[in-house]
Amino acid sequence: MAASALTVQEITRAGVAITAAPANGEGNFFTNSGNISLRVINGGGSPITVTIHAQAACDQGTKHNLAVTVDNGATKEIGPFQMRHYNDASGYVQVTYSAVADVTVAAVKLAS
Repeated sequence: MAASALTVQEITRAGVAITAAPANGEGNFFTNSGNISLRVINGGGSPITVTIHAQAACDQGTKHNLAVTVDNGATKEIGPFQMRHYNDASGYVQVTYSAVADVTVAAVKLAS
């Protein structure tokens, strides 16, 4: 199975119920406009590592993946993601997980 897309959900003043999708074992991706965050809900029994894959080097010439631990039973909001470092050629942020059992995710944008 290939990585799957997450639809970016916009939070508005009227409120919205964010729908999380099961994390894909091959990874997920979402469009990034620089003000998107990734919500990770770990309902599993062990901590996981979420890796946001850098697509471009920093000013020092190194790509820096962002690795974030999400404890078991915890929810973390990760981001925003700098477009020049994390967007791939198609404008997507690429995400992988150390485990996906009982892990759900959502890409979230604040209304402008």
